[in-house]
Amino acid sequence: MIALGIATVLAVSGALAGCTSSTPSQTTSAQASNTLPASESAQIKTTVTAAMKLASASGAIVGVWAPWAGDYTAGLGTTTAKGKTPVNVDMAWRIGSVTKPMTCTVLLSLAQKGTVSLDDPVTKYLPRLVGIDDLKLGQLCQNTSGLGDYEGALAPQFVDNPLRSYVPLELVSDGMGEPRAGAPGEKWSYSNAGYILLGMALKAATGKDWQTLYADEVFGPLGMSATTLPSGTSIPGSHLHGYATSLDAVTGDPKCGTVIDDTAQAPSASWTAKGVVSTLADLKTFGQSFAKSSLLDGATKKAAWDAVPLGTAVAAWQKYGMGGVELGPMRGHDGEVPGYITSVLSDPTSGLTVIVMLNNSTSGAAYAQSLAMQLAAIAAGFKPASGQKAPSISLPWTADAAAATLDQLAVCRPAGSSPAPKPAAAKGAAYQPLPSN
Repeated sequence: MIALGIATVLAVSGALAGCTSSTPSQTTSAQASNTLPASESAQIKTTVTAAMKLASASGAIVGVWAPWAGDYTAGLGTTTAKGKTPVNVDMAWRIGSVTKPMTCTVLLSLAQKGTVSLDDPVTKYLPRLVGIDDLKLGQLCQNTSGLGDYEGALAPQFVDNPLRSYVPLELVSDGMGEPRAGAPGEKWSYSNAGYILLGMALKAATGKDWQTLYADEVFGPLGMSATTLPSGTSIPGSHLHGYATSLDAVTGDPKCGTVIDDTAQAPSASWTAKGVVSTLADLKTFGQSFAKSSLLDGATKKAAWDAVPLGTAVAAWQKYGMGGVELGPMRGHDGEVPGYITSVLSDPTSGLTVIVMLNNSTSGAAYAQSLAMQLAAIAAGFKPASGQKAPSISLPWTADAAAATLDQLAVCRPAGSSPAPKPAAAKGAAYQPLPSN
């Protein structure tokens, strides 16, 4: 909803989890047995701290894992605005649309077991729902159903009235009320409504609630003990508060200068599109598994990354798989829910993994993604530790280009801060932020 149409250089990677093994140690990349040198750790901390200030975030959680060099994990800032409680790396937060690859991992796992098929019509499981006769389960996951999205119209409600409850059919109906982006399977078009509809269909197909589906197909197999789909309005355990800027009810534009504490939210507003709460350690496990499709095998594993382009005007290095984006060699997703923005990126070949979260959602998911891309470009140049060999990682963007785009995406900037000039496209490619994350 915010920061759309910025044409520059960055990326958002997508992937899906795969392999028949359910042992977490087999889904993560081996790391050099040391932390990063002080100079490299300081570079990451300085980069994230600057991004926090520009986004008016009081806190951040960041993890950078470069298997050949070492790792850096940190909680930065405080859990509340002008507060005194420091952020630590074990705290939980709302991960927004990083939920989507988890939802699609459930779909693919069920397809692998023969419970459903990616080509099943949605009406097979929701026969009484009108207007969806031509939609298939796999299309909902890959955003190729053509179904409209509710996010643009409802975003002010989500931010300004976070405790308002919804039923899934209400959100799906709002999406169906928007113009179709195209015929099913014709092209990629982002739709949160599609993920809510998928949630309804798989619940009907299995007879299980989504807390159980996530636990059975993703969280349990990967050992993600701190990750959950909350049934109440609060975030379980120790967590950061999340802040947002009020949005105009008509235009959706931010009312800069207003601050809303959106920590407590009705879970029904996000559900299978954006509803999961997680931690840094669990997201590292999931992000690396998703990039490798480590919970899948055979045809299902191949389908996970049979990615489609984001459009004719978007650089070829940006694609979308079954619930995740590919940005050059990296895969993952960005996420925005009122109060929090997140990005998870992982390279399945080198193991380079970046996760970052800020507790102010005003600048949108693309802001977190751009910061993650900046950190990935920095980390790709880290020197190998003793006895290690640095991999060759070819990213179609640079750290400087990512930083400039990050600066452009900042909304409601601090007083005295003006945007940097728009950067030239990296290697001739334009970055298209995912809308309404």
